[in-house]
Amino acid sequence: MRLNLQLKENLHGGIFGAILTAGFGFSLLYFNNLPPGRALSNSSYDLLFLGKASVRPDDIVLVHMDDQSHLELKQPFNGSWDRDIYAQLLERLTAEGAKAVVFDIVFSDPNPAHPEGDEKFAKAIKSNGKVILAADFQPDSNGSFRLTRPIDLFLDAASDWGMVQLLQDQDLIVRRHFHAHPDTDRPSLTWATAKLLGAEVTKDPEQHLVERWMNYYGPPSALPEVSLYLAIEPNHYCPSGFFRNKVVFVGAYLTTFFSGQRKDEFHSPYTKGIQFMAGVDVHATQFLNLWRGDWLRRLPPVEESSLISLLGLVLGYGLTRFRPWTAACVALGTTLAVVGLAEYLFLAHRLWFSWMVIAAAQIPAATFYSVIFNSFQLYLQKRLFEQSLARHLPPKRIKQFVGHPELLKPGAEKQMLSIMFTDIENFTSLSEGMDSDELARLMNEYFEAAISRIHQAEGTVVKLIGDAIFAVWNAPDQQAHHHALVCQAAVLLRDQVVRFTVGQSNVSLRTRIGVHTGVANVGNFGSATRFDYTALGENVNLASRMEGLNKHLGTDILITGQTQEGASENITTRFAGHFRLKGFEKAVAVYELLGLRDLAEPTLAWRATFEQSLKEFSQTDFDAAERGFRCTLEMRPGDGPAEFYLRQIAELRLHAPAPGWTGEIELKEK
Repeated sequence: MRLNLQLKENLHGGIFGAILTAGFGFSLLYFNNLPPGRALSNSSYDLLFLGKASVRPDDIVLVHMDDQSHLELKQPFNGSWDRDIYAQLLERLTAEGAKAVVFDIVFSDPNPAHPEGDEKFAKAIKSNGKVILAADFQPDSNGSFRLTRPIDLFLDAASDWGMVQLLQDQDLIVRRHFHAHPDTDRPSLTWATAKLLGAEVTKDPEQHLVERWMNYYGPPSALPEVSLYLAIEPNHYCPSGFFRNKVVFVGAYLTTFFSGQRKDEFHSPYTKGIQFMAGVDVHATQFLNLWRGDWLRRLPPVEESSLISLLGLVLGYGLTRFRPWTAACVALGTTLAVVGLAEYLFLAHRLWFSWMVIAAAQIPAATFYSVIFNSFQLYLQKRLFEQSLARHLPPKRIKQFVGHPELLKPGAEKQMLSIMFTDIENFTSLSEGMDSDELARLMNEYFEAAISRIHQAEGTVVKLIGDAIFAVWNAPDQQAHHHALVCQAAVLLRDQVVRFTVGQSNVSLRTRIGVHTGVANVGNFGSATRFDYTALGENVNLASRMEGLNKHLGTDILITGQTQEGASENITTRFAGHFRLKGFEKAVAVYELLGLRDLAEPTLAWRATFEQSLKEFSQTDFDAAERGFRCTLEMRPGDGPAEFYLRQIAELRLHAPAPGWTGEIELKEK
C-alpha cells in the first residue's frame, strides 16, 4: 500500500513538473517582447552563427565612404559631398559593366556649391541604367517623421528607389528583413535592387510581406570592400575590371556622418559587443539573401510552441524519475542534443527556433525541480522510514539503523540473537464481544506500553502478530550484553499493567513471555520495494515454544538454558526442568525468570525446595518429590510449576515412565 502511495505521489510530482516546465517555456516564448523572453529568443538566433564558417560572396562589392576617403578627396565631414565624385565612380562602374549600383545615401537636396556636379551625377545615373537610390523617414520640427526622398533630378535618372529603414532590435542587431514600410508603398532599398535584377523571390508581389531573417555571411570583412577614393580610378588595390558583373553598394562607413543624418552603424551576431558594422553592409547582406534565396526561416509559431511545450512536458516529468546526479547528467546530455539539433537545422536547412528557451530555461528549471522534488521525496521517505523504525527500534538506535542503507537490500546473515515472543493470556476470550473500536483502542494502548518497554531495554521489535510481539536483541547492531537486555525487557513487560473495562469489570492484561538465545538468519526478507526486517530459523521457533510453555507451567516468563547462562549474573531464575517440545528432538533446559538479581535472596528458600523436589522427580522418587512440591506451595501459594509437577506425578503413577527416563517432560501441543 505504501509502495502504491509512493508511486502515486511520484506520478503527481512528475505531472506537476511537466506542466510547470512546459508552461514556463511557453510563457517565455509567448511573451518574447519582455526582457527574459526577448533575450533568450535573440540568443537562440545569435549563437547559431558561432558554428558557421565565414562566407565571402564574389558577386558584390561594398564601396565605403570612410574617413580616409574624406581626407583624400577633401570632402567635408559635416556636409554633402561634391556629386561629381559619385559621377566619376559611376562612370567607372558603367565602363566595367557592374551589374547594378545601389546608393545607401539619401540625395534629398541639391548641392548649391557644386550644381554642375549634380548635373553630371544625374547624367551618369541615366547612362548606367541600373542605379537604385535611397529614401528615408526623418524627424521634423513637430516630432513626427516625414518621407525624405531623392530630388527629382536624380529620381528621373534612376532605375528605382527604395526605403533604407532597417528593423533593428534594442541591441542594435538587425535580425529580420524589412521590405514593406507601413507609411509608404515603396519597397525597401534591397527589395527594389533584387527586383531590378530579376530575383526569383520578387516575382510574386506578396512575397515582400513574408517574414525573413538575416543570414549573415560573416563579420564586416566577409564582404568584398574598397574605399571610395580607391574605387574612382583603376589602381593597384582596385585594378581594372574589379567591378565587372558585380552589384556595388555605396555608403557611409562607421564614423562618417552627413549633416542631419543619424549614426548608421549596427551590431551583428559576429560583431556583438566587439565592433560595429556599417548600415551599407547590412543592406548588402539583406540584398544577397534575396538574390541568393538563402535567408533564414524561423520555425512557424504553432510548431515552435508545440515543440517547446512537448519538450517541457517530457523534461519536467522525465527528470523527476532520476536522482540528482543522474538528472544532471541527463539534463547535460539533453542540452547538448538540443544545441546539436538547433545547429543542424541552421546549417543544413537555414531554419532556427528559440532553442535557448529549452537549453537555458526549461532544462535548468526541470533539473532544479527534479533535485528539489527528489530531495523532498528522499526526506519524506527517510522520515517515513524513521517512523516505521520507531515501531521496531528504540529512539537512540533509529539513527544508527538509518545509517546502514545496506540493511534495506534483500538478504540476510547468520547471527547470534536473543529472541523474545510475547502473548496476552486469555486474549481470545477477553476480546470476544468487544466493540471493534474499543478493541483497537485497547490494543493500541497495550502495544504502546509494551513496545516502549522493549525499546527501553534496547530491543528491536520485528513484528506484531495479532496480540503477540516478536522482538530480537543483538541485531541489526551487535550488543555485548544482549542476554541480560532481553531478560530486563521481559521483566519490564511482565511488570507493566494495562487495565481496561469490559462491561462492569476492570480487567488487567497479563503478558506471557518466551525467550531463547541462538543463531538465526536475520535481515531483509522482503524485496527491493518492500522492507521486511525479520529473523528466521529453528531458534526463533524455540523462543515461540517457550512462550507457549507458560500456559502449561502457569508462569509469566520462561527462558532457555542458553539465555540463562549468558545473563546469570544479572537475573534470578529457577530451573523448571527439561522439556521435549514439538519439532525439537533434544530436550530443552527451561528456566523461569523471576526477576533481576535483587530477587535472589528473598526467593532462595522456596527455590531451593523446588529444585530439590525437581531432582527427586527426575530420579523417579515421586513420593519425596510430591512432598517437596507441596512444601513449595505452602511457601509460595499458587506456584504454577509446583502444581504442574504434582499433575505430572499423578499421571506417571498411572503410566510409569520408560526405563532410563531422567525427568524430561514431553509436550506435543503448540
